[in-house]
Amino acid sequence: MSRPEVPKKGGRRERPRPSLTGDSGLKPLEERRNRPKGPGHGKSSSKTSKPGAKKPGDQVRLNKYIAAAGICSRREADQLISAGLITVNGTSITELGSKVNPGDEVRYNGERIRTERKVYLLLNKPKDYVTTTDDPKERKTVMLLIRDACSERVYPVGRLDRNTTGVLLFTNDGDLAKKMTHPSSNKKKIYHVFLDKGLSGGDLKKLAEGITLEDGFIQPDAISYASSENRREVGLEIHSGKNRIVRRIFESLGYRVDKLDRVYFGGLTKKNLPRGKWRLLTEKEVTRLKMNAYE
Repeated sequence: MSRPEVPKKGGRRERPRPSLTGDSGLKPLEERRNRPKGPGHGKSSSKTSKPGAKKPGDQVRLNKYIAAAGICSRREADQLISAGLITVNGTSITELGSKVNPGDEVRYNGERIRTERKVYLLLNKPKDYVTTTDDPKERKTVMLLIRDACSERVYPVGRLDRNTTGVLLFTNDGDLAKKMTHPSSNKKKIYHVFLDKGLSGGDLKKLAEGITLEDGFIQPDAISYASSENRREVGLEIHSGKNRIVRRIFESLGYRVDKLDRVYFGGLTKKNLPRGKWRLLTEKEVTRLKMNAYE
């Protein structure tokens, strides 16, 4: 199943959040805490969320179910639901916050969605592989390198150019993938850059102070020579996720990037991982990624 095209929001107004104080219409917290408890308070209600009628504890929110299947993030799933593209047991569900029961048949555009265990794996990408699940030009894709890693369908998180090597994350966790790639996440990336000629001290200073490209100003977080003896090798730390940003930075000053290796991405490194090989993330790494503990 390909990643869905999420409908764009229309002109619908966003509901204002209720004020925590003042004219919200809500009674003060203490008053609500101390109010008399009506009949049945604390007992399970006979009502259950659509469409099933099983124990509430067994249910899961529909947007979470969709995200758990690796289709998209929860926020994107809400947009699919609102657009009427999701059915549960043959019924179109458009109400946000709806829940589903174990065994319910959930479909997106007629195709059944099945939840899978979450998989997180790291590849040390070699050159000459494109970062896509399918290539119309029939070039080698990174999916060939992880085809025996798991039975679940995982996807590359972000992109690396065909000739760029290094750290590449794969997962079927839509929420995490969104968190790692969204521009607002500002995930740190560190590259080992190999140039066609030595980078002059003047140009190194220019880059450190920031330069203006055709799509705006860009300033590395850090830049230095990777070796005091070889000025063709440069270490570059950057948060920007703009397309081909590292290559364009050096091209703007007349340098050609002969080789580019990403050695760090959002807390993940390729340490002890040979080129072309993959490994599963540790439980600790996954937890830290979800907690946004890494830059």
